[in-house]
Amino acid sequence: MEEATEPKKYHAGTLTYTLGGLVILALFLVWGDFTWAMKDRAVGPSATILIKKIGVSDFVYSLIIVSFPNFTNIFLCPLIAYISDRHRGPMGRRIPFLLFTTPFIVAGLYFLAICQWAGTHLSSAFPGVSEHAGQLVFFCIGWVLLDFGTTLASSLFGALVNDVVPREMLGRFFAMFRMVSLVAGVLYNSVLLHRVGTHALWIFFGIGTLYGVGLLSLCLKVKEGQLPPPPPENYPPNTRVHIKVFTAVKTYFRTTFSLGYYRWLMLYGAISVLMFMPVNSFAIQYVKALDIDMHAYGNSLAVTYTISLCLSYFVGMFTDRINPMRAGCLFLVAYIGILMLAWTSLANPDATATLVQKLTGWRPSLTAIFCTLLIVRSVVGGCFLTATASLAARLYPRSHFAQFAAATGIVRAIVTMTCVPIMGKLLDLLHSNYILGFPIAAVLTACGALILLKLHLNYKQHFVDGKYVAPLPENC
Repeated sequence: MEEATEPKKYHAGTLTYTLGGLVILALFLVWGDFTWAMKDRAVGPSATILIKKIGVSDFVYSLIIVSFPNFTNIFLCPLIAYISDRHRGPMGRRIPFLLFTTPFIVAGLYFLAICQWAGTHLSSAFPGVSEHAGQLVFFCIGWVLLDFGTTLASSLFGALVNDVVPREMLGRFFAMFRMVSLVAGVLYNSVLLHRVGTHALWIFFGIGTLYGVGLLSLCLKVKEGQLPPPPPENYPPNTRVHIKVFTAVKTYFRTTFSLGYYRWLMLYGAISVLMFMPVNSFAIQYVKALDIDMHAYGNSLAVTYTISLCLSYFVGMFTDRINPMRAGCLFLVAYIGILMLAWTSLANPDATATLVQKLTGWRPSLTAIFCTLLIVRSVVGGCFLTATASLAARLYPRSHFAQFAAATGIVRAIVTMTCVPIMGKLLDLLHSNYILGFPIAAVLTACGALILLKLHLNYKQHFVDGKYVAPLPENC
């Protein structure tokens, strides 16, 4: 009789999976990522509509919605990453902290849900408090809670994936996460976005509940492997706590930022987010300024995500052939071209409509021009994000992934919280001329392409016997 062939095994540290086990792991991670993606896709646009309905300037909006979360990233991300990398417990080193963050995120979403109702009742109970101030107070309480939980959790989910997924499968898992995120984008923008103005309470309550259930089930079902003990902390007896904290912070910054190779990767991580913000951060305000229907805007985003979903697998195949850095550079060059086309087309929509009419016999409306450019720009930008989704997981050392990923968060936060409020103030001074976001984004994208090219040149220097070996700083 023929001996039964043993099923192929997949390994991630001390974890071993059969194909069936890998499928179960993927299902729970994808489910958890879907609930995270629904929160991520919904919170930014919904909070923008909500706070603008309450009433704030572009500068105050950029401080609350953009700068504050990035300010907290500077302190919270490295702290939780450092502690998590060195934690050893029966539930692993990531899951206990993910569980800890979940109630804060859910509570924050619930506070956002009730901010208008609670602010109005606060004003009624205390006549000295205006309805505007009351609503803004409850909005900010919810935003602080949500930001605290999200900031901590965002640096942990990727680290958990890096710990439990076999390295040879990382690209496919990140492609699945990207696809799930796009599905969440389609659902939110086609079904919920245009209803935020009238049904914010139920939308935030629903997303908060979905997130709580999703993260709880992920934390209970995904198992982490065994790890060697962390490096010993050689403190003299009776060392005071503040000295230990200061020493840990000093060690963190010395080891994390000591290699120029990773500093370039961190700078790239910052610019890759920043180059989308001049357009994305003020997109809803621009739509309202052009008097474009929110339903049309939401449907355009849904079409964008559907196209990106269909392209994701093929972008992944293309990326595997030429590597994420080369693919990313190509998509960024195309993205710059689209930004410049959008700038010139929307600066004079009548001339654009006339040109299209001469070429096709059809004269598009302003809504058609805007939505077409939005779809093309977002699809190209989405291809770039898909192509580079696994870049940090590929290049950072697995043993200290959260630490280095958090350092990227620090650089990204400093750059973002500095630049976006400046742009918000500039827009206030220029009477909310949102079209300037396109040329600013084009300049930032060109910088991003150059940094990615430099990173690729550095990457080729770290191969040993044809395999990439992530360098580690001394004493790391």
